[in-house]
Amino acid sequence: MNRPLVITDCDEVLLHMVSHFKNWLDEEQEVTFKMNGGDFANALRRKDNDEPVEQTEIWRLLNLFFDYEMDRQTEIPGASAALAAIGENADVVVLTNLLDHRRDQRTQQLATHGINVPVFTNQGPKGLAIRSILDEYKPSRAIFIDDLAQHHASAFEQTPEVGRLHFVGEPTLAPHIPCARQAGHADARIDRWDEALPWLLTRLHKEPASIERTHDEA
Repeated sequence: MNRPLVITDCDEVLLHMVSHFKNWLDEEQEVTFKMNGGDFANALRRKDNDEPVEQTEIWRLLNLFFDYEMDRQTEIPGASAALAAIGENADVVVLTNLLDHRRDQRTQQLATHGINVPVFTNQGPKGLAIRSILDEYKPSRAIFIDDLAQHHASAFEQTPEVGRLHFVGEPTLAPHIPCARQAGHADARIDRWDEALPWLLTRLHKEPASIERTHDEA
């Protein structure tokens, strides 16, 4: 039987991104970043007039950040140790929504944090990309981890057999992200690796009938 598989996002799951993006915008782009609710589109505002940054400009700034500023990103506490523990008895891959030409850059970035795993890039909803990874690895069971609720909805639609953990490791962002568990698209919402790791190991290695419901699933 093939090993279990964990498919995990990177930004706000393994590495902090928004906090460093916010600092870079303030320091070099004369733009402020302040989340109000879950509306990312209105979070970026110009310092000189407080006008929202246009959508096309937001994408330009994000691309600039990932082109030149990825070395700012720091590890979500406990991420690398948790993946090492999972990797003792399961395969781990990263599925990140970056343009394909940044795959090697992301792979190298993660390696500097002690995370040496295959990286898959994707644009848009992640459900079909998860299906493609499952077809390649043919795992005995699989769990998907991501910080954005829409990706859990996509996974729920395309790969309902996969376990789903909603994880937002950036504490300033977590309160503003709609909960995929509450929407019925994730099995749990856990935002700390010291709490997520036991849940993941149980789900990966125990028979489904023997898994006890946690407070996150109730």
